[in-house]
Amino acid sequence: MSRQFTRRRVIEAGLASTLTPFAAPLAGSGFAQSTDATKPPNPRFGYEDVVQRARDVATVPFDATPPQLPAPIANLDFDSWRDIRFRSDKAFFQSPGSLFQLQLFHLGFNFKRPIVVNIVHDGMPAPIPYSPSLFDFGRTKIDKPLPVGTGFAGFRLHYPLNDPKVMDELIAFLGASYFRFLGRRQLYGLSARGLAINAGVGRPEEFPFFREFWVEQPAPDADRVTVYALLDGESVTGAYRFIIYPGQDTAIEMQVTLIARRQIMNLGLAPLTSMFLTAESDPRVRDDYRAQIHDSDGLLMQAGSGEWIWRPLTNPLEPATSMFLDKDIRGFGLLQRDRVFDHYEDIDLHYERRPSYWVEPFGTWGEGAVELTEAPAQNEATDNIVATWRPKAPLEQGQTLAYGYRLRALLDTPGMPPGGKVRATFQTVAKALGSSEADMPGSRRFLIDFAGGELDYYLKAPDIVEIVASVSSGKVLRTFLSPNPDIKGFRAGIDIALEPGQSADIRAFLRSRSRALTETWTRPWKAP
Repeated sequence: MSRQFTRRRVIEAGLASTLTPFAAPLAGSGFAQSTDATKPPNPRFGYEDVVQRARDVATVPFDATPPQLPAPIANLDFDSWRDIRFRSDKAFFQSPGSLFQLQLFHLGFNFKRPIVVNIVHDGMPAPIPYSPSLFDFGRTKIDKPLPVGTGFAGFRLHYPLNDPKVMDELIAFLGASYFRFLGRRQLYGLSARGLAINAGVGRPEEFPFFREFWVEQPAPDADRVTVYALLDGESVTGAYRFIIYPGQDTAIEMQVTLIARRQIMNLGLAPLTSMFLTAESDPRVRDDYRAQIHDSDGLLMQAGSGEWIWRPLTNPLEPATSMFLDKDIRGFGLLQRDRVFDHYEDIDLHYERRPSYWVEPFGTWGEGAVELTEAPAQNEATDNIVATWRPKAPLEQGQTLAYGYRLRALLDTPGMPPGGKVRATFQTVAKALGSSEADMPGSRRFLIDFAGGELDYYLKAPDIVEIVASVSSGKVLRTFLSPNPDIKGFRAGIDIALEPGQSADIRAFLRSRSRALTETWTRPWKAP
């Protein structure tokens, strides 16, 4: 069990529903099948079956009554729950030559919502029955056998991701609509979610959940696996298809159909959740041997216009939401750009190996905004960052919304952007250039290191490179640009001044003549 699942915040939001398996239970280790030769063959189970199920569930009033778990597991603490481990010798899909295995998570601790996990074999779905023999309970004592209808908290798939002879955890679905997945050499960090509703400052967030899954049994030589999921919640139901391609940069092709139970004003598509505590761009922690502690250090966006925008993450003093308006966005994601171990010095957690998640919409998503929410965090156990795409138009009651996207787990991001990118951000007190010039109250200096693209070429003629800087309020006092041969790029300096208590968004990029050489750096700042 990965340490990081212990810090999923509010994934149990008091929502519940009655669980109804889609098909008959498994009989022993085989799958339920019709023996009546006079009946026509059953159609193969697929995505449209889950869509229809979501439509049917949407017609039934949502049941918010929390489920009552059996007494032995109702009040497990984290350590007791963590001691209950799935027996690897009981893993599903262990046929000769299979590259995938399926294991299950036990109910308990914060994971109190029973879900159904089905296996689709030869086009026929059948739920996996609960059995205590699937688990090693360790030091956790369960006096009475739990009923066969107990259910599970979630599941994970294993694959020889890093070594052809070792089955590594590839993806895990656990809690609400959260899931995590890995590419080669990556360690768990941020999470993805199926959907976000009312994520942001000053809103009572709703947490719809995956109540049932169907996993297609992969062929022995399959290099991908397909998972279907049924989402349920107070405001919405939904059908999901995940086609998972393991590899150096594991990718998931997502297809989603949502049905609104009621109007949803603040809908978040393809949400990502992460942790940012401290870094050189926002040094919040002083008494720690590690200079940087974060699962992600920035939000990257490619706008519909093609512009690339980089927003360093912050650990704010109070919750804040930033909106980046756009139309037909081409991609966005939470990235871990800094891959230098010496910047973290953590030999246990290895933050330099946390994946970046990148969302690429299929088709056009219309008008809306990338919404970034940052909340204060006192320690690294708190996921305080949420990034999602928020459509401009609300989802009306009874309306259906269908969309798709590709989600990738990356260590390196070549070509994102194709030009220069932000290497680091620093801030300090803005200093006067001469003794006759005094710093204005509310002034601040930001230093941005740009590297990559063709910037190494322009080091030969730095005088034809300029910094283009702007602020949404206040004013830019001065800018300056210095060659930085150590990174084969440039360091840009911006001094801004705001009235006390005033806030502004700052933007900057480098260009030569009329040609942009870098992505656009942006950051909010509020004068004391």
